[in-house]
Amino acid sequence: MSKELREIDERTNLAGNSMFELLLFRLGEAGAANRRELFGINVFKVREILVMPEITVMVNAPPSVMGIANVRGQMIPVINLAAITGCNPTKGLGILLVTEFARTTQAFAVEEVNEIVRLAWKHVLSAEGNGGGLVTSIARLDGAAENTRLAQVLDVEQILRDVFPEQHMTIQEGAVIPKLTIPDGTVVLAADDSAVARMMIEQGLKAMGIPYVMHKTGQEAWDHLQTLAKQVADQGKTIKDRVALVLTDLEMPVMDGFTLTRNIKQDVRFKSLPVIIHSSLTGATNEGHVKSVGADAYIAKFEAEELASTIREVLAKIK
Repeated sequence: MSKELREIDERTNLAGNSMFELLLFRLGEAGAANRRELFGINVFKVREILVMPEITVMVNAPPSVMGIANVRGQMIPVINLAAITGCNPTKGLGILLVTEFARTTQAFAVEEVNEIVRLAWKHVLSAEGNGGGLVTSIARLDGAAENTRLAQVLDVEQILRDVFPEQHMTIQEGAVIPKLTIPDGTVVLAADDSAVARMMIEQGLKAMGIPYVMHKTGQEAWDHLQTLAKQVADQGKTIKDRVALVLTDLEMPVMDGFTLTRNIKQDVRFKSLPVIIHSSLTGATNEGHVKSVGADAYIAKFEAEELASTIREVLAKIK
């Protein structure tokens, strides 16, 4: 096995143990304190790290797009992440992070890359409401240590939608998406830590005519299932009388989608519930691991028609 394949296999095994790797980087001085804060991105999203190549400035490009870079023959838009976050790169933007995200490739210009750290998802806390809409979570880099270092995990979905709105259109009212029917009295239980992702999922489910309950983390979804399990047991019913299926993201603070799926499939009360993983982490490696934890389907964000088709197929199999 090649070194690259060994590294991928190792990182995939981390996910199976509720852990992941976070690439840490800096964007410059932030705020009145003039501190150089740490930011992070899941290593699985990073294709490569380069010394800043030559950038070609494009006419009428969005303000935060520096231009395009020719990376191994591929023309990739370069996003000025410091400008988006309000940081001042005192050392210059000398590093390029080439990322693959939800079937798109783009690069982020950063000041410097620091290190890769391994973390348990329980040490990543939701930051919604505290990051101006651009931060999904705060990672405690030294675990439960009292003076742990902190890193901000940026909401890449929100950033890309802000930078390229024409490529991330919302679903318009009345859009032609096949309507779906789920059993009476049931809902789709969904979980995603990104506010913009939740909005787009909600729009898609509404367009399909599907009732849903939305959560921000896998832990919230799991706690909800526990509550429902007690309620249906008291009523002499089963969880499938209340939940048609679970739709979950992979990357979420506190409890990730891998752990949520495994918990569901290993619990006798919930194991018959279909689980669809809806993630920006694409690729055969992730798809293979999703199957290993028992998910019924795996689709990439954000295609409402594909989501509708997958939900229909999964529900048809369990009838």
